[in-house]
Amino acid sequence: MKLVATVNEARAAVRDAKRQGKRVGLVATMGALHAGHISLVRAAKASCDFVAASIFVNPTQFGPKEDYTKYPRTLEADRHKLEPEGVDLVFTPAVEEMYPHGATTFVNVDEISERLDGRSRPGHFRGVATIVAKLFHVLEPDAAFFGQKDAAQVAIIRRMVRDLMFPIEIVVAPIIREADGLAFSSRNAYLSPEERRQALVLSRALREIETRYRAGERDTNKLIETARAVFATEPAVRVDYIELVDSETLGARAKAASGTLAAVAAFVGTTRLIDNVRLG
Repeated sequence: MKLVATVNEARAAVRDAKRQGKRVGLVATMGALHAGHISLVRAAKASCDFVAASIFVNPTQFGPKEDYTKYPRTLEADRHKLEPEGVDLVFTPAVEEMYPHGATTFVNVDEISERLDGRSRPGHFRGVATIVAKLFHVLEPDAAFFGQKDAAQVAIIRRMVRDLMFPIEIVVAPIIREADGLAFSSRNAYLSPEERRQALVLSRALREIETRYRAGERDTNKLIETARAVFATEPAVRVDYIELVDSETLGARAKAASGTLAAVAAFVGTTRLIDNVRLG
């Protein structure tokens, strides 16, 4: 496994692999790796000949009151998790490498970026789209692997790839959960034991929506109220949003149908968590 920190080194490694006819897969991360990330690496290994992973805590996707400075940075532990998975290249650039001094160019995917997390975190998806576009430009993957937990991010990246005509296949892997249902997240490390217990309300609320949907309920307002009732059992958890949306456009739906995305976000203590499920 090769570790590189500069754009030129990363490009050289990938282009060497491509000259050998290898299919290149990319797993883009902010580090603090967990089982969800490893599932993406394994999906990439299953369909690609050369797997690159990036580890970069991207400052432009954090708001002024968010957790950029305290976001966990565990590069040595991450390296030890990636090496036995057969990753070929790990790209760990500095901020100055990805955002040269005076950089003023950003990628914005209009409208869709203002929905779900984009409504709660203005500018967040501009930062996401910009760094993903840069990674695509530097590493030139044939396929890029993302997790369903970040469903809004996936929708925005798919739109960006389509609109900017990147020749890249976007592969989405299922949410990986702990035994009690909590979706793996790097931010779970912030939770106290009591907050960790409270956080289970997110997956419980989604399961209740699923149950009501399977029982025949299609009115999204009623399904949302079902989830609100579940959240009410944990009054210390502050709901950010509960929405049922089209999984591609993130637009609200009046009636749920197969493929509708049920998405929730909530603050458990000071930690903001997200989760979702696709109905049907």
